Amino acid sequence: MADVNGAPNSARTPAAPTGDLVKQMTEQVSRLIRDELKLAEIEMTRKGARAGRGIGIFGGSGVIALYAVGCLLAAAIAGIATAVPVWLAALIVGVVLLGVAGIGALAGRSQLKKATPAMPEETVQSVKADVEEIKERAHR
Repeated sequence: MADVNGAPNSARTPAAPTGDLVKQMTEQVSRLIRDELKLAEIEMTRKGARAGRGIGIFGGSGVIALYAVGCLLAAAIAGIATAVPVWLAALIVGVVLLGVAGIGALAGRSQLKKATPAMPEETVQSVKADVEEIKERAHR
């Protein structure tokens, strides 16, 4: 059998010098910290991408709302200029566009909620588990 480093278990006997044990512990803690930082980086990249999608959806909803306002203005102009169904058609299109913008805004908000808090939660849980494991082994 081999330990975490791939070294045979026979190299880790209870009679190992304290210096060797401290060296092994230092190397393992260093590797653990590097791995946890790498995990945090991956998690934050994932959350950043999700936040970017949410912001993009919000931006798209703003553009759609701008078109809706233009359409509603055209409907008001058409309604004032003539009292015929042309303005009603433009009004219906404007209301539909505002509905689409509302749905897009809700979708963007949902994406932003999934990206917060901006903390690598999985990594925090993993570090807590590592600390508990180290405490448990220290008490043995």
